[in-house]
Amino acid sequence: MIGMLDYKLVEAFARVIAEGGFEKAAQVLHVTQGAVSQRVKLLEEQVGCVLMVRSVPPRTTAAGREMLKHYRQVKQLEDDLGPELGQESAGYASMPVGINADSLATWFFPAIGEYLDSQPVLLDLCVDDQAETHKLLKNGDVLGCVSDRAAPVQGGRVEYLGDMDYRLYSNSSYKMKWFNEGVTLESVLKAPMLIFNRKDVMHGVILKDALGTKPNRFNGFYLPSSEKFATAIAAGWACGMLPDQQANEYVERGELADLLPGHVFTVRLHWHCWNLESAALDSFTRVLVAGARGLLVQRP
Repeated sequence: MIGMLDYKLVEAFARVIAEGGFEKAAQVLHVTQGAVSQRVKLLEEQVGCVLMVRSVPPRTTAAGREMLKHYRQVKQLEDDLGPELGQESAGYASMPVGINADSLATWFFPAIGEYLDSQPVLLDLCVDDQAETHKLLKNGDVLGCVSDRAAPVQGGRVEYLGDMDYRLYSNSSYKMKWFNEGVTLESVLKAPMLIFNRKDVMHGVILKDALGTKPNRFNGFYLPSSEKFATAIAAGWACGMLPDQQANEYVERGELADLLPGHVFTVRLHWHCWNLESAALDSFTRVLVAGARGLLVQRP
């Protein structure tokens, strides 16, 4: 049975993981590297299990992920406690959030901009695919996340944000060069396809819907930057999937055209967070949900 945790030790462990090593954690905590190492060792002895793999960078074990989750939740509750006791805030509070790159590049900051203007909050954003961000929450890396998952994680709550509709776009010269006879399986196998990363599957899904079969390979032009996707497609280097929020201005100027009219890949986005009695997390959630619903497509 674990007794009362020494949070000086827990903080050292959390800092090693957050900073990616003992040396950087020591700099943040203003102690020696040896002191940080000793604190983590004492914590592991206290709980009776290994919390991290001493790799570069260090990785949490299953027990370490649970400890990190516990630390973040307690830290958030402690940050909320000061104002409740009439104490002035010691400074900015950190809000770790998991988010997909397309949301970050389009609606996220317009949705919460006024909140950031008025609240002493520092965002700690972890970017991953919308199908993967909920793992950041489950592992305790973040307090909340934007995800395409509709079901809440255990111990969490979920709110629907809205839909992002994606279509396959190209410019006119690219279309003439590669799809002059229409979008066929043969032409798709030859044409350069802009792809965010190896987790990105939406281009395969929409082409399977349009062609009746999924291409078994692509000439992948990998570009892990949502901000540069529209620019690269408009330049004619490849065709690719874009959400309407990014594509509309290019379409209106005649710089991009939908290659598969009538075929849409829809991502339904949800906000997940821990079910904590946290005023800061609650206020952030309210602002984010309201802002997103004003900017994203709303469907039953």
